[in-house]
Amino acid sequence: MTAIPQTMKQLVIAAPGQVEWQDAPVPTPRPDEVLIRVSGVSTCPHWDIHITEGKPMFPGQDLKYPYVPGQPGHEAVGMVVAKGEAVQNLDVGQSVAAWRDTGEARQGFYAQFNVFREVDLLPISEDLEPIRIASLELAMCVEVSFQQLHAFTAMKGKSIAVAGLGPAGLVAIQLARYHGAVAVVGIDPVAERRELARQLGASDVRSGAAEDWPASRTDENAVDLAIDCTGLAPVVEFLLHRTREAVVLFGVVRQDIRYNGNLMWGPGVSLLGYGDHNRAAANTAYAAVEADALDLSTLITTTLPMSDYLSGVEQLRQKRAIKVLFDPWI
Repeated sequence: MTAIPQTMKQLVIAAPGQVEWQDAPVPTPRPDEVLIRVSGVSTCPHWDIHITEGKPMFPGQDLKYPYVPGQPGHEAVGMVVAKGEAVQNLDVGQSVAAWRDTGEARQGFYAQFNVFREVDLLPISEDLEPIRIASLELAMCVEVSFQQLHAFTAMKGKSIAVAGLGPAGLVAIQLARYHGAVAVVGIDPVAERRELARQLGASDVRSGAAEDWPASRTDENAVDLAIDCTGLAPVVEFLLHRTREAVVLFGVVRQDIRYNGNLMWGPGVSLLGYGDHNRAAANTAYAAVEADALDLSTLITTTLPMSDYLSGVEQLRQKRAIKVLFDPWI
């Protein structure tokens, strides 16, 4: 095992539009934590874009600069190089992926090393390259929406629409197939993303224009279930009027959603909220990766040095990249 250095590089968003790739001490794990040599971190596009623009990710959230070092990096993969005395199930030399963002104001993964609690890490196969598994945390988040649908009705044999073919939507297309959907409709105004959705298992794609899919919950074009990955009220309402059973929310909602009386009958369509992040969802997502049913590498448009962070975020902002994988060692 290579000796652990005393210093490392970490990213700090010093102010909107301003970042520093700075020297910092390598952190020491607490009793329930491990020290990870980070091999790759994938972007969470909305989060990265919001923070670099000076906007909170969630409505009403406080936002202060300099931002917490290493944040908002949370979709990460690496190797355990040291562990606290209370750690029981992870060993030095083991490959791990972060399956849950703790939501705490603690150092993030935009760094060469990071400490993280054992309970928030999933051991993974050492032959999985970072591009194939760094986005596991996102896949876990999307799987939570499928848990909501499973609690509502059986998924197998149903048709499902996915609105918003960014990273989450492209994961949802694949997980819908993994959970037994017989038809999957991908909805997005960007033609390139619709084509990628087809490659990943969508049986049909639509632009989201009203004339492209006239509103009706009763004809053959309607779907049984739907997932919204946009958080946009007009998109959710679009789905409600074309879905027979339930629409589940994944995107962060910032607007009021109109649910009119006509949606109550026939029978009515339900609008489902989000659930809690949980390890079972992470295990399901990882099993889908291992079964080659979920290809997370298709989300990564490019790999960049961590020092090129702002360049990568600009590609996300201009929709020239779906996700960016940052390597802290190049």
